[in-house]
Amino acid sequence: MVMQEQARRLSTPLRWGRQEKAAMATFLAIAAAALVALVIYALTSGAPARADCIKLSFANTLGASEVKACGGRARRACANGAYPSLVDQMRAQCAQAGFPYRPR
Repeated sequence: MVMQEQARRLSTPLRWGRQEKAAMATFLAIAAAALVALVIYALTSGAPARADCIKLSFANTLGASEVKACGGRARRACANGAYPSLVDQMRAQCAQAGFPYRPR
């Protein structure tokens, strides 16, 4: 007899009452609000890109190397014609940052 009652209970589908539906609606609303808040935070956080930076990539003995400079360092690098082997990259990066490039 015990097994028959369990089999019948397992074979009948769950019935969602008023409380279950309200609880699920509340949970889904909170989850949706959290997702929207997370997306808004991800889109608005972070530092804005600086316009006065230069970034150079070049081949090195162990692979690729990268040089980054912002502000005064970038202005000096452009004015001094630093990295003479990277003239084209320097000219493009200095122009993009708004600094005059003077090759050596």
